[in-house]
Amino acid sequence: MATYDLILRNGMVWTPGGPAEVSIGVRDGRIAAIGVDGDAGETIDCAGLTVLPGVIDSQVHFREPGLEHKEDLESGSRAAVLGGVTAVFEMPNTKPNTDSAEALNHKLDRAYDRMWCDHAFYVGATSANAPMLAELERLPGTAGVKIFMGASTGDLLVSEDGELARVLASGRRRVAIHAEDEARMQERAGERVAGDPSSHPVWRDDESAMLATRRILTLARAARRRIHILHVTTPAELEVIAGHKDVATCEVTPQHLTLAGEDAYPRLGTFAQMNPPIRSGAHRDGLWHWLNQGVPDVLGSDHAPHTLEEKAQAYPASPSGMPGVQTLLPLMLDHVAKGRTTLQRVIELTSAGPQRVFNIAGKGRIAAGYDADFTIVDLKAQWTVAESWLASRCGWSPFTDMALTGKPIGTIIRGRRVMWDGQLANTASGRPVRFAETAFA
Repeated sequence: MATYDLILRNGMVWTPGGPAEVSIGVRDGRIAAIGVDGDAGETIDCAGLTVLPGVIDSQVHFREPGLEHKEDLESGSRAAVLGGVTAVFEMPNTKPNTDSAEALNHKLDRAYDRMWCDHAFYVGATSANAPMLAELERLPGTAGVKIFMGASTGDLLVSEDGELARVLASGRRRVAIHAEDEARMQERAGERVAGDPSSHPVWRDDESAMLATRRILTLARAARRRIHILHVTTPAELEVIAGHKDVATCEVTPQHLTLAGEDAYPRLGTFAQMNPPIRSGAHRDGLWHWLNQGVPDVLGSDHAPHTLEEKAQAYPASPSGMPGVQTLLPLMLDHVAKGRTTLQRVIELTSAGPQRVFNIAGKGRIAAGYDADFTIVDLKAQWTVAESWLASRCGWSPFTDMALTGKPIGTIIRGRRVMWDGQLANTASGRPVRFAETAFA
């Protein structure tokens, strides 16, 4: 009889062939077999629970180094695993920016045995480092290159077509894009109304997003370079991207699928302020239409925390961004419970999709030989998001006091139970994510 380090029993397991009530055997951090009977050093009874492939959040801002008063790698990753997330890709707009091999390796060193989940770090594109990006994007532990076409938090900005073309010409991996048109936003800065955050989407309007998206699609096609357009907020953009799937993948966020400006700005004020903005209920409904047409490839949280004191400043002095890594999966499970989409589609957006888009090695599905990463959920659990549950250093969420159906119960990473029923393991043990397109460590 075979022996395993861990066996998950009695759960409904989402295999590549669909859901099945089977046991999973884990050995040496990887899935050894599906449909097993044997002995194990540890057995977890998943009766009444659903076992999903480990959730991958491919857009978080954990603020370290330089902005640790908002968040750090430990606190942000703790929030991640409490929300059922097994791996994250962290963004480069820190202080200093992650725009060199030294800065990347410094983050990897900081993360080792401090981050609770597995992780990779983006390299930020600049006009200065464009010639080095082909080398930087292949370093172990990097998720690829990130371009900010429009100014957001921090000072990473590549806004001119010539500079963008130079960045796209350097390297081969898929490039992540923040698509807002800087020139249009500068022209429209007068649309901001002091003290009125509902003017945020008037300033950073639909056209600022569409202009940038059309420009980067044209440049990417000319460069023969794959791109990934982050946090798409308008249905019109998704319709355009649908015609360019040979070169472009894209992401939507739970915030833009859940919040509508007509309610969010009166209720939350500056705590609803993010880039690109929360837009109208009609925009939200349009995103759902295209999500269920299969156009978005990935769901990312764009977790971007600021302190209560910072967010309490009067608009437009208030910074843009909100936490979201811990609520990404709970919000989507609630949308499944309400019939807005299917669990299979959520799995595609949070595990299989990131694996395909970013060419992740050994993650993204429950299959023999893959990392033993599992997100275990109770699809029927009814609960309310409490402030005491939140782990982000910023201490708030736009979804506090929201009643949800569906809850993460367990987070298992490479065969190790990192979180179960709200309780963490004794120590953090996150490791760099591996990619098929990077040099192996």
